[in-house]
Formats: sequence, C-alpha cells, structure tokens
Amino acid sequence: MTTDVVVHRECKVAIVGFGTVGQAVARLLARELHPGVRLTHICNRQVDRKKVEWVGGDVIWTESFDEVLASSVDVVIELIGGLAPASAWIEQSLLAGKSVVTANKQVIAESGAALQRIAQRAGQELLFEAAVAGGIPIVRGVREGLCGDRLSRIQGVLNGTCNYILTKMDQEHVSFADTVAEAQRLGYAEADPSADVDGYDARAKLAILIGVGLGRTVRVDDIPLRSIRSISTIDFIYARRLGCVVKQVARAALLPGGGLEAAVQPALVPETSTLARVGGSQNVVVVDGEFGGETAFSGFGAGGQPTAVSVVSDVLSVARKQWSGDELGLSEVVTQDVVEPETGDERTPVIRDFEAPHYVRFTIRDRPGIIASLAGIFSEHGINLDAVLQEPGWSKTELPFVVTLETCGSAAVRAALAAIENYDFHVQPPLWLPILNKGEERP
Repeated sequence: MTTDVVVHRECKVAIVGFGTVGQAVARLLARELHPGVRLTHICNRQVDRKKVEWVGGDVIWTESFDEVLASSVDVVIELIGGLAPASAWIEQSLLAGKSVVTANKQVIAESGAALQRIAQRAGQELLFEAAVAGGIPIVRGVREGLCGDRLSRIQGVLNGTCNYILTKMDQEHVSFADTVAEAQRLGYAEADPSADVDGYDARAKLAILIGVGLGRTVRVDDIPLRSIRSISTIDFIYARRLGCVVKQVARAALLPGGGLEAAVQPALVPETSTLARVGGSQNVVVVDGEFGGETAFSGFGAGGQPTAVSVVSDVLSVARKQWSGDELGLSEVVTQDVVEPETGDERTPVIRDFEAPHYVRFTIRDRPGIIASLAGIFSEHGINLDAVLQEPGWSKTELPFVVTLETCGSAAVRAALAAIENYDFHVQPPLWLPILNKGEERP
C-alpha cells in the first residue's frame, strides 16, 4: 500500500519593518508551526542594528525595498506604519505580483478601496486583519462569518491605551495625567499619546469597519471625534450612580433612509453591556445584524504577539490559495472588503447629529439660581432635564455636579451648551457625554 504525500509549493515571505510586530511575526514563523511558509527577507532602515541571532541564517537582511520587489517572495508583510512610503510600497508590491499583508490602519482607512482595486487588477490579495483590533479576527469574522446577515450597526472599544487609562481611573481613582504617565512607563502609551487619547487611532479603525461591515466608504476626517482628556475621576463616581461606566466608544449605524451616523468619543455605557465588560488594554467589537442579532468579538487589540497572530493568519490565507492551485484571476480574487463605491472615489457622507440621553458635568463656583439658569437654557432649546446629581463633600468654590438630559438631538445639546458657557460661574468647561442606554445605543 502506498500513501500519497502532498508537497506544497513553498510560500516565501518578506517582512518590511522589523519593530515590535515585525519581530513577533518573525518569531512566530521561526517556530515552524506552519510548514510551507518561509521567511526569506527582512527589510528595515539601518538593518545591521536590527539583526538578531534567532532568525535563520538563510534570511536576507536588507535596507532596500527594491531588493524585496526584485525577489521571488510571494507575500510582502508591510509593518512600517504611517501613510508614506507605506502606501506606495503596498501598491508597488501588488503591481510586482506579490500579495500584501498589512497591519497599517492609516493606509487601509485612507486608501484601502483604491489599493483593493489595484490588487484585483494585479490578481493578488490585500489582507489587513491586523489593522483593526490587533489579535481579534474581526475583519474575517464579519466578512466571512457574518456574510449571510445584513449588518446595521457597529460599536466598539477599539483603542487599548484608552481602555487601560479609563479602566485605571475608574478602579483606582487616579487622575488622567497620572494614569497616562503610568501607561507610558509600562509601554501601553506612546511618548505623545495624542493618536490614542484624542481618538485618531480608533477613528481609522472605525472607518475600516464601516467599509467591511456596513458596506460604506467614508472619508476618515468626516467621522467626528472627541478626546478623553477632559474625563475626571468624579465622572466615574457619577457614572456608577447611573449604573454606567465611561468608555471611549467608536460607533456607526446605518439609518432607515440610507444615511450613516458615526462618531468616536467618550460615552457612558451601562455596566451590564458588552462594551462595559472589557477592561484594561483589551478591545471589543459588537455588531448588530438584521437576522443574527448582536455578535461580539473581544480580546487583546494590541501588542506584538496578538497582532502577529493576525498577520500570520492572513499569510496562511494567501498560502492556502497558492497550495490549492487557485489561480487568482480578476473575477476570482476575494479580498477583505473595504467596499468601494460604485462611482469611483465617492464617499458616503457622515451624519453628525444623533439622538440619545446625555450626561453633562458642570464644575462651578456655587451660588443661588444656577440650576434654574441651566434649566431655562435647556428649555429654550427644547431639552428636558432628567435628573440633577450632586455628590456631597465638595468645596463650594469648585463644585462638580451632573445634569442628565432626556433623549434629545446632539445639535440641540451643543447649542444649549454654547449659551451656557457664557455664564461666569464655571470653573471648568462643562463635560458632555452621550449615555448609550440599552435600546438607544445607536449613535
């Protein structure tokens, strides 16, 4: 009796960018868990300073991306980050007949649809699972696992740094500045944390998810965002009184008339909600389908090893097609869907106004008549007060208290607060957060 042994053609891989994620990918490939996939090139600036002994001796180290393009590698793993030269290098790789796996959320959010068209014309694949939520298989889960449903809404905690900061502030009542400093010491936050705490990182990821899950292409800058910098320890105390926690929430929803609402901002979410249950540096994405209802994906959204798992999984997806003899013709290419609009570069407009209950925290120099003044302004803008909360024991010269508002439009809240800010009793500008209640969670 004879046994047939299937021998696959070797899938050769180049890593471009040998930082934290690049090294984690190389270590994973070096463990030989995936026979048939071989690392042949590592490309990085000042590459001599990057060389490590644990990488196989047959791997070519180079500073020249042109050398990678001229090689016989099948897959280029782009891990340099940023828009330039990453976007151009991805395009050049595809045109050179090489599939691309990337963790670059900026490039995919800004140019994913255009690069996808290039990949299709070139008969190659462009895969980007690691660009959103690190090690969580959200792109593949939505694109393949939920493709039979029609999704209407996406909500997520998409930035591990923000989630770590807010969780720490909530549990230990530490100030924002002190928590950021600790996150930087531990390596959770960059020296300049702006991309994380001001929402830019989560916004790029949300733009990708809108394309993958909701079938809309948006301009990243059209998604409104607000920073978590104004969150104070007192806000977690008031949030708990309301049965909520504070999270940086990225969310998008399709409206009945075909519009799209989207935003990235801190918000109050119920303690019992899926978004509230993810702590520390973990991420969660919750999608709502017309037929399947709510589906949640959670796990570590950052870090070298979790992200490397997503990268290598994408490489294996390319390799399996190669091994199965699937010639990627124009009509057969299946790429991860940053859905391109029918009319070229047309993008779906983002609607910024939304309906929700609201939390407004004031910090004032106390005097008689303040509540009446606030109620009058809100009433003029058609807004009903729901409750007034005031924790005891605070100085009258710097008194924090909270007004919750019944469900109303965000435009009316902005207009009312613009008028309220003219009063002279403020010690700090008011803090306004939506309350994403059960049944009213759409942005």
